[in-house]
Amino acid sequence: MPSFPPADRLSGLGTTIFAEMSALALRTRAINLGQGFPDTDGPPEIIEAAVRALREGRNQYAPGPGVPELRQAVSDHQQRFYGVTADPDSEVLVTTGATEAIAAALLALIDPGDEVVALEPYYDSYAAGIAMAGGVRVPVTMRAPDFRLDVAMLRSAVSPRTKALLVNSPHNPTGTVLGDSELQAVVDVACEHDLLVITDEVYEHLTFDGVRHRPLATYDGMRDRTLTISSAGKTFSFTGWKVGWAVGPAQLVRAVTTAKQFLTFTSGAPLQPAVAQALGLGDDYFTEIRTTLQAKRDRLCAGLRDIGFDVFTPQGTYFVTTDITPLGYDDGVAFCRDLPERCGVVAIPHQVFYDDPRAGKSLVRWAFCKRDDVLDEAVKRLSLLSS
Repeated sequence: MPSFPPADRLSGLGTTIFAEMSALALRTRAINLGQGFPDTDGPPEIIEAAVRALREGRNQYAPGPGVPELRQAVSDHQQRFYGVTADPDSEVLVTTGATEAIAAALLALIDPGDEVVALEPYYDSYAAGIAMAGGVRVPVTMRAPDFRLDVAMLRSAVSPRTKALLVNSPHNPTGTVLGDSELQAVVDVACEHDLLVITDEVYEHLTFDGVRHRPLATYDGMRDRTLTISSAGKTFSFTGWKVGWAVGPAQLVRAVTTAKQFLTFTSGAPLQPAVAQALGLGDDYFTEIRTTLQAKRDRLCAGLRDIGFDVFTPQGTYFVTTDITPLGYDDGVAFCRDLPERCGVVAIPHQVFYDDPRAGKSLVRWAFCKRDDVLDEAVKRLSLLSS
């Protein structure tokens, strides 16, 4: 039988850890604190808006750049929350989730051999997107317990071959929200070396304890070199809708559109007007989701701490990171693969988010975007680890 191995650039990528662990959760009927999706839907009026669009016949191809009302809503959102102006016709592109936006950006803007500096640990699609574009991944590692940006490491990571910085804040998986001094360091490096900056800001509204997210595009000298990516899934608890967007100067958005049109061309036609309505929800919605998730974060952190984990409390996102060493484990991958059978809970090992297999080896990520009773049951099951 003929053998047709995958392209060399996909070597080592394999099956995403999220697919593997979610399949394991289904097989073992375990509580899934691995993949970051809520177990309750978002605002009912937004669901009704999608139903209305379906019934009104908005079921054929949407315009390639996205429906006009969503592009306008994204533009309004950037102005409302950050004071950033964006022309909805030339500076906003709707995508099939943030994952496609990131992939299309890398395919459009990175040539083979270009280096892309990314904060590590990083969401696994970054590695895949850089590889598919033929780029070279250069990590800047944020380390426990505080997971802050090492500015000296960032500076040393840049070389004459560096084309772009890929920055994720609020940061998945650590929950770090980059502060002003860290963001200013990114700005300084980008401007000094004339670098493109791609930012993943999907958790922009999910920050806690009064911490606020500030987009890099708002800093002096950054608007014309920054592509800002976000999505509706996390903010509005509709992760399955896969509606995202990219915002930036027209030349960058035009380039990303060129790549995106040959990936999905367009998607989610009846969902796009519903997301447009969601982006216009009142301030009380955005306050409530932060408050609700902060309480869930505190609930899960307290439970994990009581069991004996070292817990690193996140400033944002859906996730909390723990060190499993105090419980007698040192291999997060083995721990997470064993956990569903042993305790009926699924989590994600940090190790898969690093280039160096030794990095993050004892760290595990847990999702707290679940109902309180689910979190309590998960903690109850995990208490078997310390018994």
